[in-house]
Amino acid sequence: MNRTRPRPIVLTIAGFDPSGGAGISADIRTIESFGCTAVAAITSITFQNSSRFAGAAHQSAASLRAQIESIVDEHEMAAVKIGMLPTAEIVREVARLIREMNLPAPVVDPVMESTSGGQLMSDDAFEVFVTELLSLARVVTPNIPEAEKLAGINIGDEQGMRQAAARIRELGARAVLVKGGHLKTQKSEVRSKQSERDPTIDLLDDGGEITVFRGEWIETRNVRGTGCILSAAIASCLAQHVPLEKSVQMAKRFVSDAIRYAPRLQPEPVTLELTELGREN
Repeated sequence: MNRTRPRPIVLTIAGFDPSGGAGISADIRTIESFGCTAVAAITSITFQNSSRFAGAAHQSAASLRAQIESIVDEHEMAAVKIGMLPTAEIVREVARLIREMNLPAPVVDPVMESTSGGQLMSDDAFEVFVTELLSLARVVTPNIPEAEKLAGINIGDEQGMRQAAARIRELGARAVLVKGGHLKTQKSEVRSKQSERDPTIDLLDDGGEITVFRGEWIETRNVRGTGCILSAAIASCLAQHVPLEKSVQMAKRFVSDAIRYAPRLQPEPVTLELTELGREN
């Protein structure tokens, strides 16, 4: 990376997790790890840790606008990552700000529930998310339960992931990355030795062009916020003009290392390559 050039600035719009495992804190660590400068606007202050979600204090649309206006007045954004959007008011304001300020098409992580069990997006916020924000995204990155809710179908295998991605694109999304870590065959409490060797599957549908990413399953209970980390990593790569497919590839490698080396969280994303990558039309 050329250190004589200004570091790209990546804006994360997300919730604050006081335990540091997810949300804004995870985003900032990730963005800085990719050689970018992180700026942030908080949508909600949550009260949670690794095992318990106790509630949240959501920001108003005016508060969120004031945060983002102060940042944009001083800096030009190279990329935007969007995480927790708890209320319909917040979703509408984010969509409005992206349009008004001509911000880069964001990487949108449609977080609906925390690892510790808290609801992070209200039902009416979800409806506004679908109608107003999906079409503005460069890529949306749902896990299996989120993709099922967005697409309105059950997903049990790779074919289901393909169908869900296509349906989400029909809702207006330009590209969809369906994360397969929640497939029932991959999250069973009792895993056979054979199933532990089965790869994880993530599927990118970018305008109808399908790329399937396969990686090893890494068993751990030490990492939260992997969805936050992945989407922030993709945004950081896009900020440096890396194509979307390669951005996803690099982000997945970063997340794999974050899991493998937890709790140190010291992966080196830029120099690593994904071992298996296949494209199908």
